[in-house]
Amino acid sequence: MLKRVEGEGIEFIRLQFIDVFGVLKSVNVTTDELEDALDGNLMFDGSSIDGLARINESDQCLVPDLDTLQIMPWRPKDRGVARMICDVYSPDGTPFVGCSRYILKRTLKEAEEMGLELNMGPEGEFFLFHTDEKGNPTFNIHDKAGYFDLAPMDNGEDARRDIVLTMKEMGFSIEASHHEVAPGQHEIDFKYDEALRTADKWVTFRDVVKNIASNHKLYATFMPKPFAGENGSAMHCNQSLFKNGVNTFYDKNGECQLSETALYYVGGLLKHAKGMTALVNPIVNSYKRLKPGYEAPIHIAWSNSNRSTLIRIPCRRGKATRVEYRSPDPVANPYLTFAVMLKAGLDGIKNKIAPPPSVEEDVYNLTAKQRAALDLEYLPRDLYSALKEMEKDPLIKETIGSHCYSKFLEAKYKEWHQYSEQVHQWELKNYLRKY
Repeated sequence: MLKRVEGEGIEFIRLQFIDVFGVLKSVNVTTDELEDALDGNLMFDGSSIDGLARINESDQCLVPDLDTLQIMPWRPKDRGVARMICDVYSPDGTPFVGCSRYILKRTLKEAEEMGLELNMGPEGEFFLFHTDEKGNPTFNIHDKAGYFDLAPMDNGEDARRDIVLTMKEMGFSIEASHHEVAPGQHEIDFKYDEALRTADKWVTFRDVVKNIASNHKLYATFMPKPFAGENGSAMHCNQSLFKNGVNTFYDKNGECQLSETALYYVGGLLKHAKGMTALVNPIVNSYKRLKPGYEAPIHIAWSNSNRSTLIRIPCRRGKATRVEYRSPDPVANPYLTFAVMLKAGLDGIKNKIAPPPSVEEDVYNLTAKQRAALDLEYLPRDLYSALKEMEKDPLIKETIGSHCYSKFLEAKYKEWHQYSEQVHQWELKNYLRKY
């Protein structure tokens, strides 16, 4: 590692990790300090990071994962900059229980003990805004283009191209990139990978998008729903379980060519959907996206290819057979998101939780009578309801541990109460003169 850093002219290394809420954190070291950092001797104040540690147990250390070294192509080539993703450890040399990456590793270990490996392929959506003279975002959307539109209607084409080229330099295999449905909205999809590597890539993807957009004098946001009346941004999670290199979700003789394992996995996801929602849709704005008519799920149901349900089974089969979970949005912590989805799916497999019949109708347009006949349940409608559902589901606490569980609930209830006490412009417009 030290020889590689020297050979490639790297002078600075950013040691990165994310907090409980999915926000990227970083500390820079020079090559002179790298060997000490690789030995796990880089200490920091964990109590200063949201949700990480209490003041009386604040000393934590970062342990870089050697496999994650990547040069940051948008930084100067001379005395270049690289990044490494880290696990957080306690001073006694044990993994810190509040480290999101460790939580995913622990859950993946459970699957590994069953002979299973989780592959994950998230879809990355974001918006581009113009910036002011200080580089701050303005509420001035970058274009008025729509789905699959081209330049000159798609003003983000150049920025999106440079994002893709940068990602390729960093080892990503890009499957597609295009303008999305809403004005100023874009999507970039990279090839699926083992879940831990995918979570690391997702963290890097968000970092690349923001930095390259800034180079184009634009501001990229992963906020789920910037505009009322338009589609929001999602992180659709395509997932499959492999055993000895074989996709366990595929059975050419099964119903819809799905195996019992796939159906039980879906059953587990549906069972724990309400409890998972606060983690996969973690901010107040997340629930502005989960409304009828915008390709976002509101009902707990599954289907073959129907995009109005929570879970969709894309049409490809064989090795590409996968389950697409459609509610997560791109501000979610990817490590915790992948961990709870896997844990829910494994619960379905272990306990043979069969899903209800698939729903192939457009659930947005069902009559009340049709909806009642299908006995469809709703996802939580706001952050407060989601937090309450999270508290009802013991699998969530079991997955993320009591530390993250309590820190997340405490912070998110505070966020909800701060939001609910605000008087919004809509209220002034509709109530001030009327009453």
